[in-house]
Amino acid sequence: MSRKLKLAVQVESSANGLPGKLQLKCWAQTALQPGIRRAEVTVRFVDAEEGRQLNRDYRGKDYATNVLTFTFDEDMPQIDDMPLVGDLVLCAPVVAREAAEQGLLLAAHYAHLIVHGMLHLQGFDHLDDIEADAMEALETRLLASLGIADPYRSEKSADQTGAIDD
Repeated sequence: MSRKLKLAVQVESSANGLPGKLQLKCWAQTALQPGIRRAEVTVRFVDAEEGRQLNRDYRGKDYATNVLTFTFDEDMPQIDDMPLVGDLVLCAPVVAREAAEQGLLLAAHYAHLIVHGMLHLQGFDHLDDIEADAMEALETRLLASLGIADPYRSEKSADQTGAIDD
């Protein structure tokens, strides 16, 4: 089955190191699951102020977070051949700070967040341990196909050594 992704990119951030449209499309396309034939996704890069406002307004959390996912058809009935439609909003300063703190390449962290957000658009979640484990395993497999290391490796190492996970 051929899958088609229509991707729009909006840059409302002054940050350096933002990935380009072709790279974003590659990462997003990789995350599309079997059965998704068409997708229309907007990726928006924002600075901390807009990231904080969106997180506060839509999630009730008064801080800027790395990625927010907005699904347009979440409450609509399933319609045959309807494309997957949604937005991913990435807060560039938060992504850059996290990458530096975790010793990650900035592009690898962006790739992870695009894959993560794309999976949310398709109904994946991490509200409980079982969902989280399944979603993390899928993210890890998809990122490996892109040549990107397991983003959860430090958490898994901590779990195996008996460290307490907050």
